[in-house]
Amino acid sequence: MSVLFEVSNHVARVTIDRPTRMNAIDSATSLALEDAWCRIEQDPDIRCVVLTGAGDRAFSAGADLKENNGLSGVDYWTAALPNGFGGIALRKSLTTPVIARVNGLALGGGLEMVLGCDIVIAADTARFGLPEAKVGNLPLAGGMTLLQRAVPRNIAVGMMMTGRMAPASEMAAYGLVNAVVPAAELDAEVDRWVADLAASAPLCLRAIKATVRHTGHLPPEQAQAVSTPELMAALTSEDSDEGTLAFREKRPPVWRGR
Repeated sequence: MSVLFEVSNHVARVTIDRPTRMNAIDSATSLALEDAWCRIEQDPDIRCVVLTGAGDRAFSAGADLKENNGLSGVDYWTAALPNGFGGIALRKSLTTPVIARVNGLALGGGLEMVLGCDIVIAADTARFGLPEAKVGNLPLAGGMTLLQRAVPRNIAVGMMMTGRMAPASEMAAYGLVNAVVPAAELDAEVDRWVADLAASAPLCLRAIKATVRHTGHLPPEQAQAVSTPELMAALTSEDSDEGTLAFREKRPPVWRGR
C-alpha cells in the first residue's frame, strides 16, 4: 500500500509510503491520498491530521517522473484535479487542521502538498524546492499560485525559475515553516503541536481554518462580514458554553466537538 492511514485519539496520520522512490506520487498513490482526505472529511471525530513521508530522506519528491501518464503539458494543466497535487494543495472542502511533518526533501508536488497544509514542522535537514522548470515542466498543481502567497514574491519567483532548494531554516525565516528542529526531535515537536491543537475546541479550529481559507483574498472589512457554516457551528456549539464554564470552574475543558 502506497499510503498508510491510521487514526488514534482523534488524530489521523497520513504517510506516503514509497521511500525507495523518495515518496514520489504516482497515479495509484494519488488516488490513495484522495481516498484518505475523503475519509477524513467524512469523520468529524478526527480533529487533526499529520501528513508525512516514510523514511528520513524525503517528505515527497513530487510527481513520479518514471510513470508515463501519456498527457501533454497542456493536457495535464487542463485535466489537473481541482484539489491540487496530492489532493491537498488546493483543497477547500477539508476543514480539519493538517500538520505537515517535513522529514526531508519537499520538492515539486511535495512542496505543493506542504503549501496545502496549515502548520509546517520541519527537520533541520529538510529542503524545499519547485524544480519543475529544470525538466521542462511547471508547478501547475498549486505551486505557481500558492508559493507567491506564502513567501515574498521575489523569493517565490527565484525558486521557481532556478529550481534552487531552500533549507528549512530559510523557509522558516520567510514564514512558510512554523518550527525547525533537529531530525531526532521531529516527532516530539509534532506531538507538541498536536497536543496544543487537541487543547483547543475542535469546532473553533475548523472555523479558523475555513475563515482563513475563504477570506484571505478579501479586504478586512469584507472578510469580517463573511459567515461560513463552520463559524456559525462554532459560535452555537455546546463546546462554546463548555469553554466558558471550564474557565470559570478553573478546570480543563472537555471538548465534544458539538
